[in-house]
Amino acid sequence: MKTARVAYAGAVHEARPHDRGLQLADGRVLAEHEVVWLPPFEVGTVIALGLNYADHVKELARELTVSTQDEPLVFLKSRGALVGHRGHTRRPAGVQFMHYECELAVVIGATARHVNAADAMAHVAGYTVCNDYAIRDHLENWYRPNLRVKNRDGGTVLGPWFVDAADVPDPHDLALRTLVNGRVTQQGHTGHMVNRIPALIEYLSAFMTLRAGDVILTGTPEGVVNVEVGDEVVTEIDGIGRLVNTLVGDEAYGIVQEAHP
Repeated sequence: MKTARVAYAGAVHEARPHDRGLQLADGRVLAEHEVVWLPPFEVGTVIALGLNYADHVKELARELTVSTQDEPLVFLKSRGALVGHRGHTRRPAGVQFMHYECELAVVIGATARHVNAADAMAHVAGYTVCNDYAIRDHLENWYRPNLRVKNRDGGTVLGPWFVDAADVPDPHDLALRTLVNGRVTQQGHTGHMVNRIPALIEYLSAFMTLRAGDVILTGTPEGVVNVEVGDEVVTEIDGIGRLVNTLVGDEAYGIVQEAHP
């Protein structure tokens, strides 16, 4: 089953796919553009992985200060970083290299603490698509994500659908891709993760409690390219969904110039 959360006519609604767009829980059928899409579930802690695809590690090899033998590269995000399907993400003026990251997002459904990998998937409620933007200009040591790179308002897109875990037989057997203005620029497969989902849940739950609504962003494959204001970026994962986002400039936010420390 696929579900979404949208805002329409002054209220937040649960919705499901429909041939003409989506259907609200009260029966009304609407086109995609008639609603405001929200992240498709009540989000708790956002836990993100860097360098979790071998081909992406190779792509950045000359810039890295870590290796695939290190512990998973993990960082947190606030909910203020999140935006939904068909939303806008700001590209600050003066930035040289801002790129998308198509990622499988794993949604926790049951409290997990000291969970073994063999039991980990029982704690997964489902999945959605994530597009996690990064501004490479601001990376420290070229891949130690910091707040200015990875926790920007509206820089992490989730949706459009939450897909029940029962409807995804193998989350490590999914093709994913990114299209910029209709052109495919990134292709990958979840089978190429360095740290798979059970191992990530075992690792994280060893030192922090995972709760329902927490989401793990599992990293991106190679193929990240610079994107510009006005670009439409589509990140999609087979069986999970097609997530659309548009980049806008500072003027959309009433910003004349961003101050950089």
